[in-house]
Amino acid sequence: MRRTERRIPARVPTASPAAARLATDAVEPSRAGATWFAPFAVAWLCLWTVQLTPTQLLLPLQLNTPDGADGWVLGVVYSGLVFALGGVAAIIAGPLAGTLSDRTRSRFGRRRPWMAGGIVVTAVSTAVLGLQHTVVGVAVMWVGVSAGIAVASAAYTALVADQLPAAQRGTASAVIGATQAVGIIVGVGVVIGFALTVQQGYLVLAVAILVLGLPTAALLPDEPAPLGMAESTGVRRLLSRLWVNPLAHPDFAWVIVGRVLVNIGNALGTALLLFFLMYGIDDSNAEIDLFVLIAVYTVFVVAASFAGGWLSDRLARRKVFVAIAAVFQTASALLLAGWPSLGTAMIAAALLGIGYGGFSAVGLALAADVLPAEEDHAKDLGIVTVAASAPQLLSPLLGAGLVAATGGFTLLFTVAAVASLAGALSVFAVRGAR
Repeated sequence: MRRTERRIPARVPTASPAAARLATDAVEPSRAGATWFAPFAVAWLCLWTVQLTPTQLLLPLQLNTPDGADGWVLGVVYSGLVFALGGVAAIIAGPLAGTLSDRTRSRFGRRRPWMAGGIVVTAVSTAVLGLQHTVVGVAVMWVGVSAGIAVASAAYTALVADQLPAAQRGTASAVIGATQAVGIIVGVGVVIGFALTVQQGYLVLAVAILVLGLPTAALLPDEPAPLGMAESTGVRRLLSRLWVNPLAHPDFAWVIVGRVLVNIGNALGTALLLFFLMYGIDDSNAEIDLFVLIAVYTVFVVAASFAGGWLSDRLARRKVFVAIAAVFQTASALLLAGWPSLGTAMIAAALLGIGYGGFSAVGLALAADVLPAEEDHAKDLGIVTVAASAPQLLSPLLGAGLVAATGGFTLLFTVAAVASLAGALSVFAVRGAR
């Protein structure tokens, strides 16, 4: 990608010679066009579809225990445990892959090997996941899926900071947020619309990410790492770079805290939604109504993502949009906690779509504006990505505990509201961005 000659200062200089050279050479990237955004959107659509279709539909069906000795709650607990293991895998794989990606100098590029490798691991693990009939087997293969998605996501997210000017980061974040919602409805819609079995559903997802997602790694530009970043480094030094001191970089730390809290709120409100329909309100058409709720959610996520991303770029303001979006999500959870029914679930889906769509679009742009170091884009954005994806996988375990403890879903949605509101408030602690 061509770059302009307008130089910009590095955000946070470091003491290393490599960092000093990077700070001197930093330039503002030129604006990207449709040929960049199209494969970027397809890549994220594939990643989200493969991650969220199982969490919303396939895994709950695969682990459901309606006739078990302990009843349906056992299936909720199994789901929570499996999701949590996947979350741990993502927490480890994402930042580690980002750190290695920052220093990769291969004939295939800097980010590309990690994009392609993550997609291949995801596809193979997804296909084998459909063949599992035990909780242990499901858990092992879901760890593979989660790790593969985390690796690919770290590389794709790094492109936002590598190749886009600040004025387009909100738009790129909106693409990521919108494709998240579209990915759910595409995946769930295909499984339900074609009456696929669980095994068939996983196979379709595996083939789709290979056929559609893998070519995006070749189509997106991938600049080599600067010479100063290709220095050989030992394992201890490499692992030490995974740590970001929150006292030295408080803005980045508060962004991470906010993303974790809001995504906990979102996950608690959505991850066990099928179980809520089946057992919380005794919905006899739970799978069909789940698809309708996802459709409502998707419409508002897409609208809020692009509106929020465009406005935040236009006005050069991030924090107010992030906070307002999190408040919408809070209202959604409170509605479900106080008045659980299919009708209120429809309204809550719209509010949640507005809230999470706006947050996911502007929140990533805010994170990109306060990255600690120029030479660690992929690693730091890998942490940002994990802060969004890991709660989506870890929170179901918390949710399962809340449901098992009370035998219902009121406390689950109440905790979701509290987490979302705390995330809204935390953004105002970020001082280095508007």
